[in-house]
Amino acid sequence: MTMRYPPSLALLIEELKRLPGIGQVNAQRLAFHLLDAPPERAEALSRALVEMKSRIRKCAECFSICEEERCRVCQDPGRARDFLCVVGSSRDMIALENTGQFRGLYHVLGGVLSPMRGIGPEELTISQLIARVESMGVKEVIVATNLDVEGEATSSYLAGILRERGVKITRIARGIPIGGNIENADQVTLGMALDGRVEV
Repeated sequence: MTMRYPPSLALLIEELKRLPGIGQVNAQRLAFHLLDAPPERAEALSRALVEMKSRIRKCAECFSICEEERCRVCQDPGRARDFLCVVGSSRDMIALENTGQFRGLYHVLGGVLSPMRGIGPEELTISQLIARVESMGVKEVIVATNLDVEGEATSSYLAGILRERGVKITRIARGIPIGGNIENADQVTLGMALDGRVEV
């Protein structure tokens, strides 16, 4: 006879399994951890989730996540307003911002072009990107989408429509990561590394 979880615990496990990267075993582990934790721990988690969902919104300018009308980057008067870095998601923006290397503004597309998943230009913030480029006098747009098929397709599409507006379009560099071994890199990565070589 198979033993089943009590309905409330089974429901929690099912909800946890919906999270990315969480399978049955990890969902069970997390559920039992929360079950064994003091009630205030579960209540704090519940409050944090509800607060996040009620407070997080999209920045009115760049479409990243924030809790005010405009995000901190867009509010910063010290940012170079003629450089725009286009990313697929807020996670990508945060990763780039944490490098401390870019002092311009960002634009979050809300995904990448993916005909297989029914994501075309209309589902992304591409029209808003064009409006920003035209109204802000942007000199250069850096396309920083992922280096996969969909990211490359998005990059090519953006380059085509923005080049018509006289804007310089650049793409983030591709190649061997710091600490990587040439012998372990695939042929495509090695080819990109050779094409993207710089003078030393």
